Amino acid sequence: MPLDNMEQIIDQLGRAHADFKQKVETELAEVKAGVKAAPADLAKVNEALDRLSSAKDALEAKHAAEQKRLDDLEKRLNRPGGGGEAGNMLEAELKSMNDLLRSHAGVLQRPMGPEIDADGLKSYREGFKSYLRGGDNRLSDAERKAMSSGSNPDGGYLVHADTTGRIVQRVYETSPIRQIANVQTISTDALEGMNDLDQAADMVMLNETTGPSETSTPQVGTWRIPVWEGAVEPRATQKLLEDASVDVEAWLARKTADRIARGQNRRFVLGSGANEPRGFTAYPVATTGDDTRAWGTLQVIGTGVNGDFAASSPGDILFDMVGAFKDAYLQNARWVTRREVITKIRKFKDGQGQYLWQPGLQQGQPQQIIGFPVTVAQDMPTLGASSLSMSFGDFQEGYQIVDRLGITVIRDHLTAKPYVKFWTRVRFGGGVVNFEAIKHIRFA
Repeated sequence: MPLDNMEQIIDQLGRAHADFKQKVETELAEVKAGVKAAPADLAKVNEALDRLSSAKDALEAKHAAEQKRLDDLEKRLNRPGGGGEAGNMLEAELKSMNDLLRSHAGVLQRPMGPEIDADGLKSYREGFKSYLRGGDNRLSDAERKAMSSGSNPDGGYLVHADTTGRIVQRVYETSPIRQIANVQTISTDALEGMNDLDQAADMVMLNETTGPSETSTPQVGTWRIPVWEGAVEPRATQKLLEDASVDVEAWLARKTADRIARGQNRRFVLGSGANEPRGFTAYPVATTGDDTRAWGTLQVIGTGVNGDFAASSPGDILFDMVGAFKDAYLQNARWVTRREVITKIRKFKDGQGQYLWQPGLQQGQPQQIIGFPVTVAQDMPTLGASSLSMSFGDFQEGYQIVDRLGITVIRDHLTAKPYVKFWTRVRFGGGVVNFEAIKHIRFA
């Protein structure tokens, strides 16, 4: 029987019992007062009252047992591997946290120790909150023991998996380059891959008396995207942190995520590659096509006018850009440019007077230029002589973003009293891996 039906029956039975008891007590009071004679079946009435009371007690006991069974079942489901939604989330967080600790131990070249369980994760989370509020001195012995798995030599602690996820989620929401590029999380200091750029020699035709001869073997190269370190340093007063009503973790995630997002997004576009990721506009460029251009160089098509489109048929260059791509890259291709460039393109028309720019007519659908979606990225170079202010291509195939596991927070309550500074370190990288998949329009 469902619990809600059982509760209704208990409620109805309880009201019937109360009404019957009230009626019996009223009749007994009238008998004692001499108003009416005692009923002949008074003993039967009392017996019925006892049976009704016993039935109500038995049903309440059954309800309590059923509720306990459901509570125990929910607890089992919410354990890691239990199959429930909360349990699955906890299991994923445990895996992420242990990966985090394993990666950190590898960097420090020390053994990780045993993996933490659900109780250990809870202790670590509580210890991290205490550390944010009051530093190492605020930690109890139990919290200090739990936090030892994430300690590092420079006095900081790893942001636990749940807070890390909230920070990363905010980064994804505010960084358009992350939405269109390929993103991979690693546990080493670089991501490496293979470049298969060569092809075997042409097929040789044989006859009855001619044997096969050796042909050239294709060469394979490698690419490497190193991980760089960046940091942000939000601060708060010690008094604010000591206020129990403040969610310090949420505050830290909110403050750091915005700065991390803007800093990373700018470098994915403009980064020089020296002590920072290399942005896709920072690579050498050439006007030659894919068949003759050196690998490591991106193709550009010029507008013919410094800082602007051509005065006559300005939209032709958009079609020239699409035509420069191999068909395989057009399936997921898009434009990436500044808002000012889109404003100019909105005025372009084709030979039939139709605008080349199309707005997104449905919710969640991006605006389009000649049928390809547009990503607005204000970090693109501003319009000027020889500026690369507009790019086109398959960024999922062409640009690789690398996230290093682990965000570390170091609490500094000494150098900026009465403020407490939270030096939050991030490690990430980025670079072009396919130099055919992305091309630029050069305003020159």
